[in-house]
Amino acid sequence: MHYIRFMRPFLHPRPEEITLQAVLHALTDPERLALFGRIAGHDAAPVSCIRCAPGDMPKSSLSRHMQILREAGLVRSERRGSAVVNLSRAGEVETRFPGLLGCILAAAGPAIPTGPLR
Repeated sequence: MHYIRFMRPFLHPRPEEITLQAVLHALTDPERLALFGRIAGHDAAPVSCIRCAPGDMPKSSLSRHMQILREAGLVRSERRGSAVVNLSRAGEVETRFPGLLGCILAAAGPAIPTGPLR
């Protein structure tokens, strides 16, 4: 007997549905801001959220942070086999709110890392 595991698809807002409030809310948390900075530091390359999270972050916290970033329109998540990879949607957010992400990341300064941890 074979069991098929059904996984809910990731929900992503269309570019015109991205709101300023959701973006600001998502990036007010320092851990989410750091996760987004690492993902955005990969340009258009997909990156595993596990590679962008500190090793001591519980998976449940990581999942919740990624959900908030995804629902805000900051990242696009895709399943690739058993892994989930994320792509920055910074270009779409920049089109909708010119200069916003640059200002936020600049204000955060060098405290926001770019690129994967591992």
